[in-house]
Amino acid sequence: MTRTGGALGPTAPAGTWHDPGALRALRTLHRSGKLAAEYGVVRGLLARMPPADLPAAGQLLSRVDPRTVRQHTPDVAVVAVAVTGHSTVAPVVAPLAAELARHGLLLEARVAPYGAYLQDLMRPAAEGLPQVTLCLLDAHTVFDGVTVPWRVEDVESAARARLALLGGAVRAHQEAGRGLLVLNTVPLLRRFTHQLIDLRSRARLGAVWREFNSGLLALAERYPGVVTVDLDPLVGEGVPACEPRTAQYARARLSDALLAACARETAHVVRASLGRGRKVLVLDLDGTLWGGVLGEAGPDGIELGAGLRGEAFQEFQRVVAQLGSQGVLLAVSSKNDEAPVREALRGHPAMLLREDSFVRVNANWKAKHDNLRDIADRLGLGLDGFVFADDSLFECGLVAERLPEVAVVRVDDEPALHPSALLADGWFDLFELTEADLARAARYRTEALREEFREDVGSYEEYLEGLGIEVTLRPPGEADLARVSQLTLRTNQFHLATERLEVPRVADWLERPGRHVIAVRARDRFGDHGLVGALFLRRDGGLLRIDNFVLSCRVFSRGIESGCVAAVLDFARSTGADAVTGRYLPSPRNAAFASFYSDHGFTVLGRDPDAEDGKHGKHAVHFRHDLATRVPAPAHLRLDAAFGPFDAPRNGQGEQS
Repeated sequence: MTRTGGALGPTAPAGTWHDPGALRALRTLHRSGKLAAEYGVVRGLLARMPPADLPAAGQLLSRVDPRTVRQHTPDVAVVAVAVTGHSTVAPVVAPLAAELARHGLLLEARVAPYGAYLQDLMRPAAEGLPQVTLCLLDAHTVFDGVTVPWRVEDVESAARARLALLGGAVRAHQEAGRGLLVLNTVPLLRRFTHQLIDLRSRARLGAVWREFNSGLLALAERYPGVVTVDLDPLVGEGVPACEPRTAQYARARLSDALLAACARETAHVVRASLGRGRKVLVLDLDGTLWGGVLGEAGPDGIELGAGLRGEAFQEFQRVVAQLGSQGVLLAVSSKNDEAPVREALRGHPAMLLREDSFVRVNANWKAKHDNLRDIADRLGLGLDGFVFADDSLFECGLVAERLPEVAVVRVDDEPALHPSALLADGWFDLFELTEADLARAARYRTEALREEFREDVGSYEEYLEGLGIEVTLRPPGEADLARVSQLTLRTNQFHLATERLEVPRVADWLERPGRHVIAVRARDRFGDHGLVGALFLRRDGGLLRIDNFVLSCRVFSRGIESGCVAAVLDFARSTGADAVTGRYLPSPRNAAFASFYSDHGFTVLGRDPDAEDGKHGKHAVHFRHDLATRVPAPAHLRLDAAFGPFDAPRNGQGEQS
């Protein structure tokens, strides 16, 4: 392996470790015809690949047949993306294939004809439409509407007209329910600004252009299903916006480097839309959060706050603290004695991250991968929600080998580069920050108190009784929709139908006749858990269908899930339903709950590929409860359920999905 540091281009975090043989291995699979069959190894190869090799890898991956991959790896997540734009957009496919593959996703791309983006966005909804539309815009989106000679007023008029057209097209796309739409802001090229020899006019053009980009960003505020990737930070860090020859001769008006950077940001957006964002950042200490070795220098001798490097380490702590303030759980895994670590965290005058900044501090001499498993077990979270940052090449390599589901960030010996390395992959990106995110760290600290209480009582039944759990079931308010959506996007274990719903789809469910969403809230003697679950119900003639049920892993095994089912059955009985049905759609993570409905008195009906499950119907298992017997809620719960008005059965005529 070789090591590189410093500026590695638009898609490269600083200070990573690389294996030059990774691209050779990928090429060998391609030449042997085994790349599709062995797609499962691609993610690991890309993780070790030098950034300069990613374009070549993308060229290979963009040729893979998704159908063949699915035959050999049926659980792979396929992302169907329609790529469209004002100019030539096909060059983005290869880097997008590589960037999605880095996150375990398989691209199925469809490239639109040149310049057809407005028609593409306004196309009516139909079967087979992609789940993501990537619409690439460039400076000619505006300047193609400007004649020569031109003045700033002409550009302003063209920009406003184009923004109005885009706004209408975006509205049509979203109202048709066509999924996620990714746009981009447009860099203003020097070749346009410097056609104006009047400096005041140049300044005015800059203001007009920023107003146009502000309008593009505002579309993302107006429509929850729209994300506008801001290219200004990428161009500001040195990514060239345009290559004049390809722009002129091939009409490819965004440079390959900028397309690659945009592909990386788009992959982060897609990952967030699928609920694959990370929740926990585990940090090394020596050489990562501060300079020097604590065991040798003591708390007063580490590099932090004073001197150039000390200031750089403090700046990195400031970045980490900012992430923690938005709900990212911070933890420590350090090969150190515990006492001096806690002394440094508590008492060092320049320390920005204190002991209570972390939900867990593992300072010992165990292997880092064992410490990561311990932290995951104590938090009750899967390792696929973890990011591990360390300056040691050995430790990073060992964690990557032993725990491939953990995202590993190697920070090198230059602390000024630590922030860019940590932020390069947007591991913690969310569609919307909720109150539950902001309160997450406090809730996990409270969970430690519950664990202490559990150790003090004689049995688990006594523990549950002593918690004093209160569960409230109510329709969600408008402010709750983001949290309900987030639960469907990010929860994997107790997620019975594994259906991912963005905010517009949750809102649509609430608005449709015969459908209901029930938000589940819980609290106990130690504090408020907040909104921890959601039920998606549908009246279908005499049936009340539980189309989906999702519950946060924080409240497993406390009877809350049983209380929710008991409340649904009581509600169905009180509204004259003949039966309640539920469905379970298997996924790699929810297998532990395959018998959930059976355990609560439901009868297995089997699989129904022609029912309401759409393309997933052939995999879903359906259950039925005839309401002949009452299922009581667990005695230790205080249950308060008020589902609100619900459509009555319609003479056996069910809603068609």
